[in-house]
Amino acid sequence: MQKFKQNSLNNNYKNLQRRRTDLSNSDIENAKSIGQKGFLNLFKDIIVKDPTPIQFDGALNENHMQAIWTWIIRDVFPDLAQFLAKIDNEEKAKKIILSNIDDIRKKVSQQFENAVVAGESDHKLAGQLGGEEIKERVPIFISAMRYQPVLSKASAFGKAANMMEDELALGKALQSMPLKDEKLASLLFQAVISQITNPGRLILSATNIVGASSEAAFVRAGFGPLIEALLSHAQNQASILTSQKGIFIDADLMCNSINRFHKLFHAATGYIELDRDSRLCRAASEISRQMAKIVEPRLEEVSTDVSQSLRKPRRGLDRLDSDRLLAALNGIYLLDAVREARESLALNALFKKIWRETGQSLEILLERNLEELKQDNNNEILSQRLDMGIKMARVRFGPDYADALQKAKDKIMRRKNLN
Repeated sequence: MQKFKQNSLNNNYKNLQRRRTDLSNSDIENAKSIGQKGFLNLFKDIIVKDPTPIQFDGALNENHMQAIWTWIIRDVFPDLAQFLAKIDNEEKAKKIILSNIDDIRKKVSQQFENAVVAGESDHKLAGQLGGEEIKERVPIFISAMRYQPVLSKASAFGKAANMMEDELALGKALQSMPLKDEKLASLLFQAVISQITNPGRLILSATNIVGASSEAAFVRAGFGPLIEALLSHAQNQASILTSQKGIFIDADLMCNSINRFHKLFHAATGYIELDRDSRLCRAASEISRQMAKIVEPRLEEVSTDVSQSLRKPRRGLDRLDSDRLLAALNGIYLLDAVREARESLALNALFKKIWRETGQSLEILLERNLEELKQDNNNEILSQRLDMGIKMARVRFGPDYADALQKAKDKIMRRKNLN
Protein backbone atom coordinates (compact mmCIF):
# COMPACT_ATOMS: atom_id res chain seq x y z
CA MET A 1 0.00 0.00 0.00
CA GLN A 2 2.83 2.35 0.91
CA LYS A 3 4.55 1.48 -2.34
CA PHE A 4 1.34 2.22 -4.27
CA LYS A 5 1.08 5.64 -2.61
CA GLN A 6 4.71 6.39 -3.46
CA ASN A 7 4.13 5.41 -7.11
CA SER A 8 1.01 7.60 -7.18
CA LEU A 9 2.98 10.55 -5.84
CA ASN A 10 5.71 9.93 -8.39
CA ASN A 11 3.15 9.85 -11.20
CA ASN A 12 1.55 13.07 -9.96
CA TYR A 13 4.97 14.70 -9.85
CA LYS A 14 5.72 13.50 -13.39
CA ASN A 15 2.38 14.87 -14.61
CA LEU A 16 3.13 18.23 -12.99
CA GLN A 17 6.57 18.30 -14.60
CA ARG A 18 5.00 17.39 -17.95
CA ARG A 19 2.58 20.32 -17.67
CA ARG A 20 5.49 22.61 -16.84
CA THR A 21 7.40 21.25 -19.83
CA ASP A 22 4.40 21.86 -22.07
CA LEU A 23 4.26 25.43 -20.81
CA SER A 24 7.93 26.03 -21.39
CA ASN A 25 7.81 24.62 -24.90
CA SER A 26 4.74 26.38 -26.28
CA ASP A 27 3.18 28.91 -23.95
CA ILE A 28 6.49 30.37 -22.85
CA GLU A 29 7.41 30.94 -26.49
CA ASN A 30 4.15 32.83 -26.80
CA ALA A 31 5.04 34.78 -23.67
CA LYS A 32 8.44 35.62 -25.13
CA SER A 33 6.98 36.91 -28.39
CA ILE A 34 3.86 38.81 -27.29
CA GLY A 35 5.39 39.73 -23.94
CA GLN A 36 8.40 41.24 -25.69
CA LYS A 37 6.16 43.46 -27.82
CA GLY A 38 4.36 44.76 -24.75
CA PHE A 39 7.68 45.19 -22.92
CA LEU A 40 9.25 47.23 -25.75
CA ASN A 41 6.08 49.29 -26.09
CA LEU A 42 6.36 50.39 -22.46
CA PHE A 43 9.72 52.01 -23.21
CA LYS A 44 9.19 52.94 -26.86
CA ASP A 45 10.00 56.64 -26.42
CA ILE A 46 13.52 55.96 -25.16
CA ILE A 47 14.35 52.99 -27.41
CA VAL A 48 16.71 53.47 -30.35
CA LYS A 49 17.69 51.05 -33.10
CA ASP A 50 21.00 49.97 -34.61
CA PRO A 51 23.34 51.34 -35.74
CA THR A 52 24.08 53.13 -32.45
CA PRO A 53 27.88 53.38 -32.08
CA ILE A 54 27.45 56.30 -29.66
CA GLN A 55 25.68 55.34 -26.41
CA PHE A 56 23.67 58.00 -24.57
CA ASP A 57 22.46 57.77 -20.97
CA GLY A 58 18.79 58.37 -21.83
CA ALA A 59 18.48 55.79 -24.60
CA LEU A 60 18.32 52.00 -24.71
CA ASN A 61 19.10 49.98 -27.82
CA GLU A 62 16.25 47.78 -29.07
CA ASN A 63 18.50 44.72 -29.48
CA HIS A 64 19.78 45.20 -25.93
CA MET A 65 16.22 45.45 -24.63
CA GLN A 66 15.26 42.24 -26.42
CA ALA A 67 18.20 40.49 -24.77
CA ILE A 68 17.23 41.93 -21.38
CA TRP A 69 13.65 40.71 -21.85
CA THR A 70 14.81 37.16 -22.59
CA TRP A 71 17.03 37.28 -19.50
CA ILE A 72 14.13 38.49 -17.32
CA ILE A 73 11.64 35.76 -18.19
CA ARG A 74 14.29 33.03 -18.34
CA ASP A 75 16.55 33.81 -15.36
CA VAL A 76 15.21 36.71 -13.31
CA PHE A 77 11.44 36.33 -13.10
CA PRO A 78 10.35 33.04 -14.72
CA ASP A 79 6.93 33.34 -13.05
CA LEU A 80 6.27 36.26 -15.41
CA ALA A 81 6.21 33.79 -18.31
CA GLN A 82 3.42 31.92 -16.51
CA PHE A 83 1.40 35.14 -16.26
CA LEU A 84 1.89 35.85 -19.96
CA ALA A 85 1.46 32.32 -21.26
CA LYS A 86 -2.15 32.63 -22.44
CA ILE A 87 -2.08 36.31 -23.45
CA ASP A 88 -3.11 36.93 -27.07
CA ASN A 89 -2.14 40.58 -27.64
CA GLU A 90 0.55 43.04 -26.61
CA GLU A 91 -1.80 45.45 -24.80
CA LYS A 92 -2.73 42.74 -22.31
CA ALA A 93 0.94 41.80 -22.02
CA LYS A 94 1.86 45.41 -21.34
CA LYS A 95 -0.70 45.64 -18.52
CA ILE A 96 0.65 42.47 -16.90
CA ILE A 97 4.26 43.66 -17.15
CA LEU A 98 3.28 47.08 -15.80
CA SER A 99 1.49 45.53 -12.82
CA ASN A 100 4.65 43.55 -12.02
CA ILE A 101 7.21 46.21 -12.88
CA ASP A 102 8.23 46.95 -9.27
CA ASP A 103 8.92 43.26 -8.66
CA ILE A 104 10.82 43.01 -11.95
CA ARG A 105 12.94 46.04 -11.02
CA LYS A 106 13.75 44.65 -7.57
CA LYS A 107 14.75 41.26 -8.96
CA VAL A 108 16.82 42.78 -11.77
CA SER A 109 18.52 45.14 -9.30
CA GLN A 110 19.30 42.27 -6.95
CA GLN A 111 20.84 40.12 -9.67
CA PHE A 112 22.88 43.04 -10.96
CA GLU A 113 24.11 43.92 -7.47
CA ASN A 114 25.05 40.30 -6.86
CA ALA A 115 27.11 40.32 -10.07
CA VAL A 116 28.86 43.53 -9.02
CA VAL A 117 29.65 42.11 -5.58
CA ALA A 118 31.03 38.97 -7.26
CA GLY A 119 33.63 41.15 -8.92
CA GLU A 120 34.91 41.83 -12.40
CA SER A 121 36.06 38.22 -12.81
CA ASP A 122 32.44 37.00 -12.71
CA HIS A 123 31.21 37.06 -16.31
CA LYS A 124 28.07 35.02 -15.65
CA LEU A 125 25.67 37.96 -15.97
CA ALA A 126 27.31 39.19 -19.17
CA GLY A 127 26.99 35.66 -20.54
CA GLN A 128 23.31 35.45 -19.62
CA LEU A 129 22.60 38.81 -21.27
CA GLY A 130 24.66 38.18 -24.37
CA GLY A 131 27.59 40.49 -23.85
CA GLU A 132 29.40 42.97 -21.62
CA GLU A 133 27.95 45.93 -23.55
CA ILE A 134 24.38 44.89 -22.66
CA LYS A 135 25.38 44.33 -19.03
CA GLU A 136 26.69 47.89 -18.85
CA ARG A 137 23.26 49.23 -19.92
CA VAL A 138 21.35 47.39 -17.18
CA PRO A 139 21.62 50.30 -14.67
CA ILE A 140 19.94 52.60 -17.21
CA PHE A 141 17.21 50.01 -17.69
CA ILE A 142 16.70 49.83 -13.92
CA SER A 143 16.29 53.62 -13.85
CA ALA A 144 13.88 53.44 -16.79
CA MET A 145 11.73 50.96 -14.84
CA ARG A 146 11.81 53.14 -11.74
CA TYR A 147 10.70 56.20 -13.70
CA GLN A 148 8.45 54.44 -16.22
CA PRO A 149 5.28 56.23 -15.00
CA VAL A 150 6.77 59.63 -15.85
CA LEU A 151 8.14 58.62 -19.26
CA SER A 152 4.64 58.77 -20.76
CA LYS A 153 4.17 62.17 -19.13
CA ALA A 154 7.41 63.37 -20.72
CA SER A 155 6.18 62.14 -24.08
CA ALA A 156 2.92 64.02 -23.55
CA PHE A 157 4.93 67.12 -22.65
CA GLY A 158 6.75 66.84 -25.99
CA LYS A 159 3.44 66.74 -27.87
CA ALA A 160 2.08 69.67 -25.84
CA ALA A 161 5.24 71.72 -26.44
CA ASN A 162 4.59 71.56 -30.19
CA MET A 163 1.33 73.41 -29.59
CA MET A 164 2.72 76.06 -27.23
CA GLU A 165 2.82 79.38 -29.04
CA ASP A 166 3.78 81.33 -25.92
CA GLU A 167 7.58 81.22 -25.58
CA LEU A 168 7.33 82.16 -21.90
CA ALA A 169 5.06 79.18 -21.23
CA LEU A 170 7.46 76.88 -23.07
CA GLY A 171 10.35 78.21 -20.99
CA LYS A 172 8.47 77.60 -17.75
CA ALA A 173 7.62 74.07 -18.88
CA LEU A 174 11.30 73.39 -19.58
CA GLN A 175 12.32 74.70 -16.17
CA SER A 176 9.87 72.26 -14.57
CA MET A 177 12.05 69.38 -15.74
CA PRO A 178 14.25 67.71 -13.06
CA LEU A 179 17.40 69.48 -14.25
CA LYS A 180 19.37 68.68 -11.10
CA ASP A 181 18.81 64.92 -11.47
CA GLU A 182 20.93 64.08 -14.51
CA LYS A 183 19.91 60.41 -14.77
CA LEU A 184 16.20 61.19 -14.67
CA ALA A 185 16.59 64.22 -16.95
CA SER A 186 18.39 62.05 -19.52
CA LEU A 187 15.47 59.63 -19.72
CA LEU A 188 12.83 62.35 -19.75
CA PHE A 189 14.49 64.49 -22.41
CA GLN A 190 14.89 61.37 -24.57
CA ALA A 191 11.11 60.83 -24.30
CA VAL A 192 10.35 64.54 -24.87
CA ILE A 193 12.45 64.81 -28.04
CA SER A 194 10.77 61.71 -29.48
CA GLN A 195 7.67 63.88 -29.95
CA ILE A 196 9.15 67.31 -30.68
CA THR A 197 8.62 68.50 -34.29
CA ASN A 198 10.71 71.68 -34.04
CA PRO A 199 13.72 70.97 -31.81
CA GLY A 200 15.35 74.28 -32.73
CA ARG A 201 12.55 76.17 -30.99
CA LEU A 202 13.10 74.10 -27.83
CA ILE A 203 16.82 74.88 -27.86
CA LEU A 204 16.21 78.60 -28.35
CA SER A 205 13.88 78.56 -25.37
CA ALA A 206 16.53 76.75 -23.31
CA THR A 207 19.12 79.29 -24.47
CA ASN A 208 16.96 82.10 -23.11
CA ILE A 209 16.82 80.31 -19.76
CA VAL A 210 20.56 79.60 -19.68
CA GLY A 211 21.50 83.08 -20.87
CA ALA A 212 24.28 81.71 -23.08
CA SER A 213 24.77 79.31 -25.98
CA SER A 214 27.96 77.52 -24.92
CA GLU A 215 28.01 73.81 -24.09
CA ALA A 216 29.53 74.55 -20.68
CA ALA A 217 26.69 76.95 -19.80
CA PHE A 218 24.07 74.41 -20.90
CA VAL A 219 25.67 71.66 -18.81
CA ARG A 220 25.93 73.89 -15.73
CA ALA A 221 22.23 74.76 -16.05
CA GLY A 222 21.28 71.08 -16.24
CA PHE A 223 20.49 71.04 -19.97
CA GLY A 224 23.33 68.70 -20.95
CA PRO A 225 20.84 65.78 -21.22
CA LEU A 226 18.80 67.86 -23.69
CA ILE A 227 21.80 68.08 -26.05
CA GLU A 228 22.38 64.34 -25.64
CA ALA A 229 18.75 63.57 -26.45
CA LEU A 230 18.94 65.63 -29.64
CA LEU A 231 22.08 63.80 -30.77
CA SER A 232 20.62 60.44 -29.76
CA HIS A 233 17.51 60.91 -31.88
CA ALA A 234 19.61 62.31 -34.75
CA GLN A 235 21.74 59.14 -34.66
CA ASN A 236 18.57 57.02 -34.58
CA GLN A 237 17.62 58.24 -38.08
CA ALA A 238 20.39 56.00 -39.43
CA SER A 239 18.25 52.96 -38.60
CA ILE A 240 15.54 54.20 -40.97
CA LEU A 241 17.94 54.90 -43.82
CA THR A 242 19.75 51.57 -43.54
CA SER A 243 16.43 49.70 -43.53
CA GLN A 244 15.52 51.09 -46.96
CA LYS A 245 17.14 48.90 -49.59
CA GLY A 246 16.42 47.90 -53.16
CA ILE A 247 14.18 49.53 -55.75
CA PHE A 248 10.92 49.70 -53.86
CA ILE A 249 12.10 51.92 -51.04
CA ASP A 250 9.84 54.32 -49.19
CA ALA A 251 11.19 57.59 -50.57
CA ASP A 252 8.97 59.70 -48.31
CA LEU A 253 10.23 57.84 -45.24
CA MET A 254 13.85 58.35 -46.29
CA CYS A 255 13.41 62.04 -47.04
CA ASN A 256 11.51 62.64 -43.80
CA SER A 257 14.27 60.87 -41.92
CA ILE A 258 16.97 63.06 -43.46
CA ASN A 259 14.89 66.16 -42.74
CA ARG A 260 14.37 64.98 -39.15
CA PHE A 261 18.10 64.31 -38.78
CA HIS A 262 18.94 67.82 -39.97
CA LYS A 263 16.51 69.51 -37.57
CA LEU A 264 17.82 67.53 -34.59
CA PHE A 265 21.49 67.82 -35.51
CA HIS A 266 21.27 71.51 -36.34
CA ALA A 267 19.50 72.19 -33.03
CA ALA A 268 22.33 70.45 -31.16
CA THR A 269 25.24 71.90 -33.13
CA GLY A 270 23.97 75.03 -34.86
CA TYR A 271 22.42 76.83 -31.90
CA ILE A 272 24.87 75.51 -29.31
CA GLU A 273 28.62 76.11 -29.32
CA LEU A 274 29.99 72.66 -28.54
CA ASP A 275 33.48 72.58 -27.02
CA ARG A 276 35.86 71.31 -29.67
CA ASP A 277 37.39 68.56 -27.53
CA SER A 278 34.26 67.60 -25.59
CA ARG A 279 32.57 64.20 -25.67
CA LEU A 280 29.43 65.72 -27.18
CA CYS A 281 31.40 67.39 -29.98
CA ARG A 282 33.16 64.13 -30.81
CA ALA A 283 29.81 62.33 -30.72
CA ALA A 284 28.28 64.89 -33.10
CA SER A 285 31.16 64.50 -35.55
CA GLU A 286 30.84 60.71 -35.51
CA ILE A 287 27.06 60.83 -36.02
CA SER A 288 27.41 63.21 -38.97
CA ARG A 289 30.12 61.01 -40.49
CA GLN A 290 27.98 57.90 -40.05
CA MET A 291 24.95 59.48 -41.73
CA ALA A 292 27.06 60.79 -44.60
CA LYS A 293 28.52 57.30 -45.10
CA ILE A 294 24.98 55.91 -45.50
CA VAL A 295 23.71 58.66 -47.81
CA GLU A 296 26.80 59.18 -49.99
CA PRO A 297 26.70 55.97 -52.08
CA ARG A 298 23.01 56.52 -52.82
CA LEU A 299 23.66 60.06 -53.96
CA GLU A 300 26.38 58.88 -56.32
CA GLU A 301 23.87 56.66 -58.15
CA VAL A 302 21.37 59.45 -58.88
CA SER A 303 23.03 60.91 -61.98
CA THR A 304 23.44 57.50 -63.61
CA ASP A 305 19.86 56.46 -62.82
CA VAL A 306 18.47 59.69 -64.28
CA SER A 307 20.49 59.57 -67.49
CA GLN A 308 19.89 55.87 -68.17
CA SER A 309 16.18 55.87 -67.30
CA LEU A 310 15.29 58.76 -69.63
CA ARG A 311 17.05 57.54 -72.77
CA LYS A 312 16.49 54.68 -75.16
CA PRO A 313 18.53 51.50 -74.65
CA ARG A 314 21.70 51.52 -76.75
CA ARG A 315 20.79 48.15 -78.22
CA GLY A 316 17.59 46.32 -79.06
CA LEU A 317 14.03 47.55 -79.07
CA ASP A 318 13.01 50.61 -77.11
CA ARG A 319 11.36 49.67 -73.82
CA LEU A 320 10.38 51.43 -70.64
CA ASP A 321 12.70 50.62 -67.76
CA SER A 322 10.17 51.10 -64.95
CA ASP A 323 12.57 50.00 -62.23
CA ARG A 324 15.24 52.45 -63.32
CA LEU A 325 12.71 55.27 -63.65
CA LEU A 326 11.46 54.63 -60.12
CA ALA A 327 15.03 54.54 -58.80
CA ALA A 328 15.76 57.83 -60.59
CA LEU A 329 12.66 59.53 -59.18
CA ASN A 330 13.47 58.30 -55.67
CA GLY A 331 17.02 59.52 -56.15
CA ILE A 332 15.82 63.00 -57.11
CA TYR A 333 13.66 63.12 -53.96
CA LEU A 334 16.67 62.01 -51.92
CA LEU A 335 18.84 64.67 -53.57
CA ASP A 336 16.30 67.36 -52.71
CA ALA A 337 16.22 66.21 -49.07
CA VAL A 338 20.02 66.28 -48.91
CA ARG A 339 19.98 69.83 -50.33
CA GLU A 340 18.32 71.03 -47.11
CA ALA A 341 20.52 68.89 -44.85
CA ARG A 342 23.86 69.08 -46.68
CA GLU A 343 25.61 71.09 -43.94
CA SER A 344 24.56 68.66 -41.20
CA LEU A 345 25.67 65.76 -43.41
CA ALA A 346 28.92 67.50 -44.41
CA LEU A 347 28.19 66.61 -48.04
CA ASN A 348 28.40 70.06 -49.63
CA ALA A 349 30.97 69.21 -52.30
CA LEU A 350 29.35 65.94 -53.39
CA PHE A 351 25.89 67.50 -53.33
CA LYS A 352 26.93 70.37 -55.61
CA LYS A 353 28.46 67.91 -58.09
CA ILE A 354 25.40 65.62 -58.21
CA TRP A 355 22.97 68.54 -58.24
CA ARG A 356 24.72 70.05 -61.27
CA GLU A 357 25.03 66.74 -63.13
CA THR A 358 21.39 65.76 -62.65
CA GLY A 359 20.23 69.23 -63.69
CA GLN A 360 22.21 69.06 -66.92
CA SER A 361 21.07 65.51 -67.70
CA LEU A 362 17.43 66.29 -67.04
CA GLU A 363 17.41 69.39 -69.26
CA ILE A 364 19.07 67.64 -72.19
CA LEU A 365 17.07 64.41 -71.97
CA LEU A 366 13.69 66.06 -71.45
CA GLU A 367 14.21 68.29 -74.47
CA ARG A 368 15.32 65.27 -76.49
CA ASN A 369 12.25 63.27 -75.43
CA LEU A 370 9.96 66.17 -76.36
CA GLU A 371 11.53 66.40 -79.82
CA GLU A 372 11.22 62.67 -80.35
CA LEU A 373 7.58 62.75 -79.23
CA LYS A 374 6.89 65.47 -81.81
CA GLN A 375 8.18 63.12 -84.49
CA ASP A 376 6.34 60.10 -83.12
CA ASN A 377 3.40 61.26 -81.02
CA ASN A 378 1.88 57.76 -80.98
CA ASN A 379 4.84 56.39 -79.06
CA GLU A 380 3.43 55.40 -75.67
CA ILE A 381 6.86 54.53 -74.27
CA LEU A 382 8.13 58.03 -75.01
CA SER A 383 5.03 59.54 -73.47
CA GLN A 384 5.37 57.58 -70.21
CA ARG A 385 9.11 58.24 -70.02
CA LEU A 386 8.43 61.95 -70.43
CA ASP A 387 5.78 61.87 -67.68
CA MET A 388 8.32 60.48 -65.21
CA GLY A 389 10.90 62.98 -66.38
CA ILE A 390 8.50 65.85 -65.71
CA LYS A 391 7.96 64.53 -62.18
CA MET A 392 11.72 64.62 -61.67
CA ALA A 393 11.89 68.13 -63.09
CA ARG A 394 9.22 69.31 -60.67
CA VAL A 395 11.44 68.31 -57.76
CA ARG A 396 14.77 69.42 -59.30
CA PHE A 397 13.74 72.68 -61.02
CA GLY A 398 10.44 73.60 -59.40
CA PRO A 399 6.79 73.75 -60.53
CA ASP A 400 7.19 76.50 -63.17
CA TYR A 401 9.68 74.55 -65.25
CA ALA A 402 7.71 71.31 -64.88
CA ASP A 403 4.45 73.05 -65.84
CA ALA A 404 6.09 74.45 -68.98
CA LEU A 405 7.21 70.95 -69.97
CA GLN A 406 3.75 69.56 -69.29
CA LYS A 407 2.15 72.23 -71.49
CA ALA A 408 4.60 71.42 -74.29
CA LYS A 409 3.75 67.74 -74.03
CA ASP A 410 -0.01 68.44 -73.90
CA LYS A 411 0.30 70.53 -77.05
CA ILE A 412 1.98 67.63 -78.86
CA MET A 413 -0.73 65.20 -77.71
CA ARG A 414 -3.53 67.55 -78.81
CA ARG A 415 -1.97 67.65 -82.26
CA LYS A 416 -2.04 63.85 -82.26
CA ASN A 417 -5.76 63.83 -81.48
CA LEU A 418 -6.48 66.36 -84.24
CA ASN A 419 -4.72 64.13 -86.74
